[in-house]
This record gives sequence, C-alpha cells and structure tokens, in this order.
Amino acid sequence: MQPSRRRALVSQVLLLAGLVLLWCLLWGMFDLLTVLTGIGAALLVSFLFYLPAVELSGRINLWRTALFFLRLLVDIVRASAEIAWLVVRPTFRSSNAVIAVRLRTSSDLIMSWTAEAVSIVPGSIVVDLDRSASTLYLHALDVHDDADIDRVVAEVLGTERRLILAIGSRTEADELRHAQAHTSTGRRA
Repeated sequence: MQPSRRRALVSQVLLLAGLVLLWCLLWGMFDLLTVLTGIGAALLVSFLFYLPAVELSGRINLWRTALFFLRLLVDIVRASAEIAWLVVRPTFRSSNAVIAVRLRTSSDLIMSWTAEAVSIVPGSIVVDLDRSASTLYLHALDVHDDADIDRVVAEVLGTERRLILAIGSRTEADELRHAQAHTSTGRRA
C-alpha cells in the first residue's frame, strides 16, 4: 500500500473512531449497543457529508504536548481571574475588537486546534477561520490600543507555536525553530 494511501486510511479510521467516541460520550455509555450504533452513525455521517481529510503529522512530542496542556490550563485560570476582575472593577470601560491573526501554519489540524484553544480561554472567541489565508479572526475583550492588539496576537501565535512543537510535522517544527533562532539573532544585533 502506498504511503499516501495508508496515511489517508489512518486519517479516516481516526475520524471514525473520534465520531464513535463522541457518540458514546453523548449517550454517556460505552456498552456494545452504543458502540455499534456509534459506528453506524459515524459511517452514515462520513458517507453523507463531505469531511475533508485532515493530514496528521504522525509525530507527537509528549513533553511538548504536556507543556501545551499545562500552559492552556494556566491561561484559562489567569484569563478567568482577569475577566472576573474586569466585571467587578468600578472603572471598567468596555472596549472590544475583532482582530485578524495570520498563522504560520497551513495545517488544518493545527489551525483548528489553535482556534479551539484560543476560544476556550476566556476573553476571546474565534469568529471566523480563513483556511486559504491561514487567518483567525477573533473577538477580544478589553482591547484599548495597539499594545493590547499586539498582546492578543502574541498569545494566539504562542498557542500555535506550542501546538506546532507538540503535534506539528517535523518540517513545520524545524521551520519554526529556524525562524525563532533567526528572530532572536536579529534582536541581538
């Protein structure tokens, strides 16, 4: 079997397994009947609706993945405290913005996971994702000036960076490291 065909088959099997898992979680049971109806529902959904193939990198860095989830948890707790303070602060002045963030990746998986990770952190929500331009559009709270916009963009790109290093392809991770080394060298000069 050709490597590209094998990759597509693995991707399809993982998609079906994810749909079956979702089905079982929705029903709250993992018995034989629920799994079998989940398989039937997953096959029906995958044949009736076009689901674009998501290319998996085949690479998972467990240490970077653990760091990603740890940082995501810290971001959620920090942002929750900041939002709570905004709500009770007597001088709160509402100022929001829709910000376009150009991502470095063209991977559908990394773009989707970046959008999800950004959306579950309180204070911002992704309102659109342009696949062809690799751009996330997000609504952010408490944005007053260009420095706040730069902070939001840096947070999104940091999330994307952690995902690339955790589950991105080796090529993407190497390109990211090379770009970071080039940027840090340029700052010192």
